[in-house]
Amino acid sequence: MELDFFQIDSFTDRIFGGNPACVVPLKSWLPDDVLLNITKENAVAETAFFVINDHGVHLRWFTPEIEMDLCGHATLAAAHVLKTILNYPEEKIIFNTISGELIVTFNDKDGLYWLNFPSRNPVPASLPEVIKSALNIQPKTTLQSRDLVLVYDSEQEIRDIKVDKQLLDQINLDPGGVIVTAKGDNCDFVSRYFTPQASILEDPVTGSAHCSLIPYWSNKLHKKQMRALQLSDRMGELVCIDIDDRVLIGGKAKTYSRGTFYTE
Repeated sequence: MELDFFQIDSFTDRIFGGNPACVVPLKSWLPDDVLLNITKENAVAETAFFVINDHGVHLRWFTPEIEMDLCGHATLAAAHVLKTILNYPEEKIIFNTISGELIVTFNDKDGLYWLNFPSRNPVPASLPEVIKSALNIQPKTTLQSRDLVLVYDSEQEIRDIKVDKQLLDQINLDPGGVIVTAKGDNCDFVSRYFTPQASILEDPVTGSAHCSLIPYWSNKLHKKQMRALQLSDRMGELVCIDIDDRVLIGGKAKTYSRGTFYTE
């Protein structure tokens, strides 16, 4: 079987920035083990697969290890493929997913895709000893939603954090990870994201993490609209809006490559 694929850099306006995701349009669903093998072969953090039907677009996300419950950068990548390459005719894209209905709209004026995602306000939690031992700098506050959210005093601390992967891999947070965050020097807040037991330890830009970061920082900063940076080597920029039980995550995308592959 011959299939098309596209590799998109999400939450960036430049090639080699943001977070790369592969997007594979399907006419019908393949077996889950085939989807997982395709994702392993793609060797990026996430691959998005979608099937268009009468009720919108059915979207799923896979890492090289598991199917995910939510992924921001691969959703943005799928929307970019639909709008700019496949000429999807609707003004908004309704994705039907395991996390419910997700709507993405595109704004021609600012070039941003806007992801309407669920809000996941984190609550106070204790820091597991294994994660504490894996970090060279300790947080001042520990919270949890799907992910652990570790709050620090400064952007410089976020930049300086080092993680012992062998120690971090001793804990299983499936499907979550560890967010480290602080108030930004030249933006509202910054973050980084680490995933235990994953082939890629640090995710370059994590849209789903902002489902927790947006309500937290909106409350702390008393702001509804914010600008965020994810401080990975590739860097990512996100425009964030808190709308109570939902969040809007705005970002740009660039097409890196397109081609075909074969499943047998």
